Amino acid sequence: MDLFKKEYTSLTYISGPLLFVENASDLAYGAIVEIKDGSGRVRGGQVIEVSEEYAVIQVFEETTGLDLATTTVSLVEDVARLGVSPEMLGRRFNGIGKPIDGLPPITPEKREPIIGKPINPVARRKPEEFIQTGISTIDVMNTMVRGQKLPIFSGSGLPANELAAQIARQATVPGEDVQFAVVFAAMGITQRELSFFVNEFERTGALARSVLFLNKADDPTIERILTPRMALTVAEYLAFEHDYHVLVILTDMLNYCDALREVAASREEIPGRRGYPGYMYTDLATIYERAGVIKGKNGSVTQLPILSMPDDDRTHPVPDLTGYITEGQIQLSRELHRKNLYPPIDPLPSLSRLMNNAIGKGKTRDDHKQVADQLYAAYSNGVDIRKLVAIIGEDALTENDRKYLEFADQFEKYFINQGPQNRTLEQSLDLAWALLSTLPQTELKRISRDHIGKYYGAKLEEVWGQV
Repeated sequence: MDLFKKEYTSLTYISGPLLFVENASDLAYGAIVEIKDGSGRVRGGQVIEVSEEYAVIQVFEETTGLDLATTTVSLVEDVARLGVSPEMLGRRFNGIGKPIDGLPPITPEKREPIIGKPINPVARRKPEEFIQTGISTIDVMNTMVRGQKLPIFSGSGLPANELAAQIARQATVPGEDVQFAVVFAAMGITQRELSFFVNEFERTGALARSVLFLNKADDPTIERILTPRMALTVAEYLAFEHDYHVLVILTDMLNYCDALREVAASREEIPGRRGYPGYMYTDLATIYERAGVIKGKNGSVTQLPILSMPDDDRTHPVPDLTGYITEGQIQLSRELHRKNLYPPIDPLPSLSRLMNNAIGKGKTRDDHKQVADQLYAAYSNGVDIRKLVAIIGEDALTENDRKYLEFADQFEKYFINQGPQNRTLEQSLDLAWALLSTLPQTELKRISRDHIGKYYGAKLEEVWGQV
């Protein structure tokens, strides 16, 4: 026993995962403590509030069986930290950074605070390098940029987890000899989902360049709140200390926010919208704003948060606030999913606000922007005509309308519905041109004559056979 370790014994109250300690005003906010009960069992905890009267501690495990009279609290660390090392690549950890893959603990190179180091706005560099996900709908129409935070909005039962695993497997920085890594954080997942992610990473070989943080649904709520911060601490370390380009995938942010709401209720805080705490916007910002690129640093941190929308409601507080903080969204469509299309990404409500920074001549391909704009226009027109057909019937359509109707069907069948394929950007753009070539040249009003002369006329069957 450390003779110099101060112990606090004046525990007064337990409420859910929270422990209230009197006369502990010298504890610091964010400090990590050790909680030892009368039987000698040790639990971990973190100080989340300090006043003159008491300190509030979040217990990392269940509080069942804690006897206030015989339990003691002692300080372990002044702030929550995680030991980080390049050895973490290829490893699996629980939500608080303990190995769960049966391998020995890592030897940390350094211990970093999990709250992160704020990036000076002046030191931020404009995100303008392309990340290839291998998904046509994203790469061509909602391009992901290094240093961006681009969430995926999903509904219950939609294959967001499968899409996340596919992006983790396929994502790369094309045309450059750089180190690329994936940090994957799953919060509140079931045992079936955990098995799926682990098997998928191991089967495809993606685990070798990945760090996995897995918080299960039956793990402590408090652990769920720490999980994304653990993951981002590793991502920042790999990016800014070892020059990796890191893609951070966070799933499911709804589970994270529900954990925030549960803790807020235990603290008897005044609830905000739908019971979520009023500070949820600020809390989410402390996670999302840890993406970026820094002047003078070769690495980058890119975020792909995934969140479920209850009842497919985009006005729900979690997707609503996420939309304010992040730079766009990828939206999954229940209608496309019902048609058995995968991935069911609907490009019309989807958006990447930084896309124009990273595409075009010298970056991707000189026709990229115009092709994306024309695909949006043509597919949107086709979808509108579908709605018109439901009212007036197909016989009332003009020949041009029929072409757009056919384009929408083929766009979904060939472009959106790519399955588990990993397409290069070149393949995706060539397929886009083959689809646009089914329309008359006079309808391609968003594409220059030069590009039409160079790319128009590709046969869909031939291009489809090559991708």
